[in-house]
Amino acid sequence: MIRISDLTVEYPSHGASPAHLALCGLSATVADGEVLGVLGEAGSGKSTLARVLAGDATFGRREGRPVITGGDSSVLEFSLRHMKQSQHSKYTFHVGHLTQDAGEALPPTLTVSEAISEPVLLRDRRYNRQALGTRVATLLDAVRLPLGIMDSFPYELSGGQRQRVAIARALVLDPRVFIADEPTAGIDVTVRDSVIDVLNELREERGFSAVVISHDVTVLRRATTHVAVLYRGGVVGYGPIDEVLADPRHPYVAGLAESFASNSRGGGSRGQER
Repeated sequence: MIRISDLTVEYPSHGASPAHLALCGLSATVADGEVLGVLGEAGSGKSTLARVLAGDATFGRREGRPVITGGDSSVLEFSLRHMKQSQHSKYTFHVGHLTQDAGEALPPTLTVSEAISEPVLLRDRRYNRQALGTRVATLLDAVRLPLGIMDSFPYELSGGQRQRVAIARALVLDPRVFIADEPTAGIDVTVRDSVIDVLNELREERGFSAVVISHDVTVLRRATTHVAVLYRGGVVGYGPIDEVLADPRHPYVAGLAESFASNSRGGGSRGQER
């Protein structure tokens, strides 16, 4: 489903800002139905990878967008480096993208039902409204939200509820590949676990492949068994997550393993959803 081959990505220079190398020589694969976790600190290239896989590095150099300068990534047999503009709409139909802080970025003037429906109506304004209402209701149930919130606005929801609405919105086109960038950022630890459980259940039910990006080892251990650990744009650990942590080959991975072991011994704290 996804094959990343020696991928190098940069942000071109703009004005006084020099070019920035974001990813260098990255290789990884995701088979049909698998989930790859991408782990790394801020600035490691995680979100750049998400943007590239979501199709945001195509059609030449544009301000603020990443550019593939070496290697390639093939998703659903689309070459991201050589994708034609005429293919982009088809590509984004099959590849869902949950951006960072997606729950906080929901359209504030749209109700929950309207926000989830919007990606469908942007492609087809004549889409059957009754069928669309059924699809929205099915997704709300799938992400464990009551149908009673369909007419609510984002500001009326908790952080965890907004994130689940964002997940439903990202999946409303029934993608074959799902890219989730920090899906639990900014939400309570108790809600974090349930959001990951929802993603796992949806993947099993709908059969999509996924890339889940996070800085949190605990999240990725719950979401997937295989990880690529990024550090300053390069891969410093790759394979089953427990094996990577048990035999770290890089100081950053060793630090992650030590921190995770310490947190596991301490048990951590749990709060309540706000």
